[in-house]
Amino acid sequence: MAAKFAFFPPSPPSYELEEEEEAEDCGKKLRMVTGVSVRNNNNRKNVDVLRLETKRGNQVVAVYFKNPAASLTMLYSHGNAADLGQMYDLFCELSLHLRVNLMGYDYSGYGKSAGK
Repeated sequence: MAAKFAFFPPSPPSYELEEEEEAEDCGKKLRMVTGVSVRNNNNRKNVDVLRLETKRGNQVVAVYFKNPAASLTMLYSHGNAADLGQMYDLFCELSLHLRVNLMGYDYSGYGKSAGK
């Protein structure tokens, strides 16, 4: 019963994932798309969109913002009722202003992450 009150992923997810071709030896790179705007246009080289496999076999989506001035990396766990599409701009700003690398992720069942 408590899970029904605590689990509020945005529905539908606020973003989609697209694969774009990379160089032959690098494989495909993921890109985050929300509505009509495409994320990562200006700083695509500094942002990695990843699918990570959990111990339980679920795939969760994560974003990693690389800041060349960073000496630290922050792991950001967003709150309930949000997903990476909604947090993307905040993550970008935090990484720049705090001069840190920043990694954020969606929980299983949130955004385009699999599972519950």
